[in-house]
Parts: sequence; structure tokens; C-alpha cells
Amino acid sequence: MTSITMNLAKPQTNYRWVVLVLIFLVYAVNYADRTNIGAVLPFIIEEFQLSNFEAGSIASMFFLGYAVSQIPAGFWISKKGTRGLVSLSILGFSAFTWLIGTATSALAIKWIRLGLGLSEGPCPVGLASTINNWFPPKEKATATGVYIASTMFAPILVPPLAVWISLTYGWRWVFFSFAIPGIVLALVWYFLVKSKPEESQFVSESELKYIRASEQVDTSTAIKPVGNISENEKFRLLDKLIRVKKLEPLSSAKQIFTSKNVLGDCLAYFMMVSVLYGILTWIPMYLVKEKGFSFMSMGFVAAMPCIGGFIGAIGGGFISDKILGRRRKPTMLFTASATVLMMLVMLNIPGSTVAVAAGLFFVGLFLNIGWPAFTAYAMGVADQKTYPIAISVINSGGNLGGFVSPMVAGFLLDQTGSFSAVFTYFGICAAIGFVLIMILDEPK
Repeated sequence: MTSITMNLAKPQTNYRWVVLVLIFLVYAVNYADRTNIGAVLPFIIEEFQLSNFEAGSIASMFFLGYAVSQIPAGFWISKKGTRGLVSLSILGFSAFTWLIGTATSALAIKWIRLGLGLSEGPCPVGLASTINNWFPPKEKATATGVYIASTMFAPILVPPLAVWISLTYGWRWVFFSFAIPGIVLALVWYFLVKSKPEESQFVSESELKYIRASEQVDTSTAIKPVGNISENEKFRLLDKLIRVKKLEPLSSAKQIFTSKNVLGDCLAYFMMVSVLYGILTWIPMYLVKEKGFSFMSMGFVAAMPCIGGFIGAIGGGFISDKILGRRRKPTMLFTASATVLMMLVMLNIPGSTVAVAAGLFFVGLFLNIGWPAFTAYAMGVADQKTYPIAISVINSGGNLGGFVSPMVAGFLLDQTGSFSAVFTYFGICAAIGFVLIMILDEPK
């Protein structure tokens, strides 16, 4: 045990953190390419004279392709590894981003957005599986928090940058410009990130032992004394509330597809994704049409949910790993309940810039505190081999929320002419998500 402890404490290399930086950059570009449509949507609506429902369907088509490609990607990665498919995915979604700028009709944009989703789908499965392969259990939610934070980092920059490019050069140049970084990253990923640390020339034997040995000793070190109280005693009431159970890791595709916990996580994720992508799609229109912001001021205020989300995702991963002892449900439950509260706030928020910006900041913060846990949760119920399939199921079903939500929000806007119905819809989704999270078992 002493030699293992030494290896755990002092790995000679820390290349896994370099891999995490690349994961962050890849997923930031991935998210920039899918979310830039929200900032550009007012310009597209004006050029093609679209209804809100039609505009919502442009955003939604991405998620149909995104959901369809993830489960096949999960099976591929479980057999072949992440390296080649992730590189191909990055190259593919960069090409489709470029093509959106060439579209001459709203119908063409919809079909290209479908292709964008199909090509982006394998990427998050590959990135989450890379984290699962490259990080020990005690660092997985922290690493996942950084990975998820990239999804909020990119949209911080996207609205003001996309609006500026649109006003200066035209909206098509948003897509031409955003396609370039992905082409570079596809090559960087292929040459620097292997499917497993065992295959990398940059990983020392001591770092490999640190990653793998901690998986073996993790259960023996899980209960840590806090003064005279063990961690189990400290969280006794919480563990009862969140239904902590000793679960055998799911070891086959059949078990994944019939698991109450995997399917429950998937449905809860569907509800929360409905809120997130509904907000990312429609907040720019909300600010311009309902709150009277100029396009440039809209670009900056529309980034506020993402600034809050960036802080929330990193903080939520740290809280889940370090403070809550790798318990995933508490932060998920907090996110769902706090999102319901924030939708009530948005229904009654005054029209001042400061109030709207603050409200959107806290929407993003609370929505993302539990976001890493939806991904990290599956790491506790599946084994190394089946995790790519498990996370593909969760991502695939969950991101159908991104297909449904923008269209539902657009339909509600067409019918009511007000965003009150939209925020009510988001609040109902979050409340249903809370109930679904409650019935999940927390892996011990």
C-alpha cells in the first residue's frame, strides 16, 4: 500500500491535464459552432422572413442529427477507441459550419444544421470517454466540470463576437470564421491524444500507475475521517435522501439499455437540456424584442448566462468530487430546483439592464452547477468498456430536448407573443427533471 500511495502522490508526468486542456478547447469550438445560430437568428429571420416556429426549427435540426449519431458513436468507441473518430468529428463539424455561410434559403440552413449535428454527435461521447480513460475516479467530476465549463466559455464570446461580425461583414462570415479553429484542432487532437494513456508516449509509468492504481484503492480510501466522524457518518442523512446504494457496474449493452438509472438520467437530462438550449437559442430574441436592447448591447448581455454557467460548471464539478465525496445527485437536484426558482424570477424581472443581466447570470450559474454530474453519474454505474455506450444513450436521449425545446418555445411565442409562456415552459421542464433525479440510485 505504501508504494501505491507514493505513486498516487508523485506521478512524474501530468500529461492528463494537457489532454484536459485540449478537451476544453475542442468542446469550446464545438459549442461555438452550434450556438452561434442564436446570435445570428435575428438576422436570418429578417432576411428570410421567418415565423418564430420556423426560426426555432433551424436551431432544433442540429439536435436531431446530434441525437441520432451518438449511440452508434458509443458502440464504435467502445470497440475502436476515441482517437480517430473524435478527429473526424471535429473536421466534419467544422466543414458543416462553413457550409451554413453558403446557404441561400432557410431550408438549406436546416439541412446543413442537421449535418452539423450528425458530425458533432460523436465528439462529446469521445471527449467524455477520454476523461473516463485518462483520469482516476477522484478527479473525474473535476475534469468533467472543466470539460462542461468549455460549453459555457465559448458562448461567453460567441454572442458579442457573432453580432459584431454580422454587423460588420454580414451574418454569413460568422460561419466562415468559426470553421477555421476546428480544422486546426482536428490535427492537434489526432497527433497528441491517444485513446488511452497506456498508448501515449508522453505519459510516464508513474502517472499511469496513478491513474490505474487509484481505481484499485479507491474503495478503500473512500471513507475519510473528518475529526472523529467518518465521511459516511457525516453524510448519513444526505445518503438516505439521495438513495445511496452499492451497485454492480453495468457490463453489457443490454444492461445499459434496460437500466433504470441510465434511462432516468437520460430523461432528466432531456428536461434540463430543454431549458439550456431553449435559453441559448431564444435569449438574444428576448433581449431585442421584449426588452428593447440594441443588437450590440444584446450581444454582451446574452453572454451573461454563459459567464454564470462557466463558474457554475467548474464549481459544481469540484463540489461533487471534493466536498460531497463523489456524490452526483446533490448538485443535480440543486440545479433542477434552483432553475425552477430562476424561471419564476425571470417571469417577474424588471426591464433594467442591470436586473436582466444579473438574472441571466444566475440562471446560467444555477443551471450549470449540476451539469457535470449528469455526465459523471454514468461513470459510477457503468464499467470502462460500457461507459461510451452509457454516455451515448444519456447524451442522445438528453439532447433530443435541444431538438424539441427551441420549436416549442417558438410555437409559444407565435401563439402568445410573450416570453412569459416560454419561461413557464422551462420551469415545468426543470420541475419534472427534479422528480426524475430523485428516483435515481446514487452509486456508493
